[in-house]
Amino acid sequence: QVQVVESGGGLVQPGGSLRLSCTNSGTIIGVYAVGWYRQAPGKQREFVARLSSVGARQYGDSVKGRFTISSDNAKTNTVYLQMNSLKVEDTAVYYCVVDNIFWGQGTQVTVSS
Repeated sequence: QVQVVESGGGLVQPGGSLRLSCTNSGTIIGVYAVGWYRQAPGKQREFVARLSSVGARQYGDSVKGRFTISSDNAKTNTVYLQMNSLKVEDTAVYYCVVDNIFWGQGTQVTVSS
């Protein structure tokens, strides 16, 4: 069974960085595609990044050059989202989805001075 848990959210100042983690109960690297989405209050859910099962990476236009999705060969059940140069407009609940089916509960990211 796939159980997805996000962590690493928090409050950060504009220009700062955070690293989110998406952890599953079993192996996901090399098996499933893993995506990150976000949803700000009053807005639709927005695509952020995706790591395919063969390692291909895709990013939403609003985060290209600032966010990086990655995995760790030593932890095959975890995918990371490194977020740099954060902006106020990055404030949202960030969700991880495995295999386009299994969603986590989300982690709040707030960018504010």
